[in-house]
Amino acid sequence: MSDTHVPKRARDLPQPLWTAVDEADVVVHAGDWVDESLLDALQARAARLIACYGNNDSAALRARLPEVARAEIAGLRLAVVHETGPSAGRESRCADRFPDTDVLVFGHSHIPWDSTAPGGLRLLNPGSPTDRRRQPHCTYLTATAADGRLTDLTLHRLPPR
Repeated sequence: MSDTHVPKRARDLPQPLWTAVDEADVVVHAGDWVDESLLDALQARAARLIACYGNNDSAALRARLPEVARAEIAGLRLAVVHETGPSAGRESRCADRFPDTDVLVFGHSHIPWDSTAPGGLRLLNPGSPTDRRRQPHCTYLTATAADGRLTDLTLHRLPPR
């Protein structure tokens, strides 16, 4: 997930997303939390949380989270960052910036994104579960990681609030 903006855009995460958090082995958040209370709640509920801060996050959140989070999950090298710049040239720019990464999860735009850069870097943006902006739906992603591969990637559309 990314760009939750709690409590600025919503009081809480939608229930289907909380259910997904409770069922997941790993939860990824690509920044723009806005308030520490959601970070506290996710740390309490998620089996494992991999997260970074975003441009709308306070000094307190920035003190608790990195600008870029990195982890290995089931043989996949994962990086999480909030901003990647304009969509034009994103794949090449991110492949250069994250050469030792298999999957890059990013946010900022609130626009779901799934592409592969030259060299194989997979770029994913889950959109926003609370602020759809110009998109038809609020969204989040789920996926399965196993044997160094990402499978079963699903973009979940949330019902209108």
